[in-house]
Amino acid sequence: MARIFSVVNQKGGVGKTTTSVNLSAALALAGNRTLLIDIDPQCNATGAVGSEPAAKHALLGDAPLSESVITTETSNLSLLPGSRRFQDADVMANSDEHATTKLRGHLDSVMDDYDYVLIDCPPSAGAMTETALTASTEVLIPIQCEYFAMVGVAQLIGTIKKVIGATDGRLTFGGILLTMYDESLELTREIDEDVRDFFGDIVFENVVPRDVALCEAPSHGQTVFQYAPRSRGAFAYTQLCMEVLQRD
Repeated sequence: MARIFSVVNQKGGVGKTTTSVNLSAALALAGNRTLLIDIDPQCNATGAVGSEPAAKHALLGDAPLSESVITTETSNLSLLPGSRRFQDADVMANSDEHATTKLRGHLDSVMDDYDYVLIDCPPSAGAMTETALTASTEVLIPIQCEYFAMVGVAQLIGTIKKVIGATDGRLTFGGILLTMYDESLELTREIDEDVRDFFGDIVFENVVPRDVALCEAPSHGQTVFQYAPRSRGAFAYTQLCMEVLQRD
């Protein structure tokens, strides 16, 4: 049975899509059957692996999900493309119980086909993210090492706890990841200490540093492992992958 991660943070620019894409790629390169699902209307995860958005999001249709999954240039990594259609974004942003049940049914239908599923969620704690959480087994929260890192996280944690209660414990905390880490900055070290003191063992030991390769890779439609396999970013996501596997 697959481990389904929703990668969430209501604040944009924290490394959410970067983590979704490159952790997916790392898990796939480690030999795991991996599916990356893009439900962010910006479709950045879709473009970051060299694909085009779908005309309509497959999660909103009735056809089997497997018919819309496409392969990527990374071995073992498949993609369910996002959609930029305003209608799709509106439906997802205002999901009701029926939509939640459909999404969970779609994901459950491919559970046996993959070892890992990562869902790149929009920068919001709204209905779309809540629906994804309901269909997931774990939640991964990237937190940028800056002053406002903790702002809004309390609300997000509240949403996660609500879903955990509503799903009878199906959803658990997969981990909190510190991103854009610059150990030369005192602020980074302070954020690191504060986050670990507050959240404890659910914070990943490994961190993701600031690395230009992580910023440049998506513009080439590539993961960091394709674009700069010897970069600090590639090493960081390899280490994170190992930690995720160890937590299984």
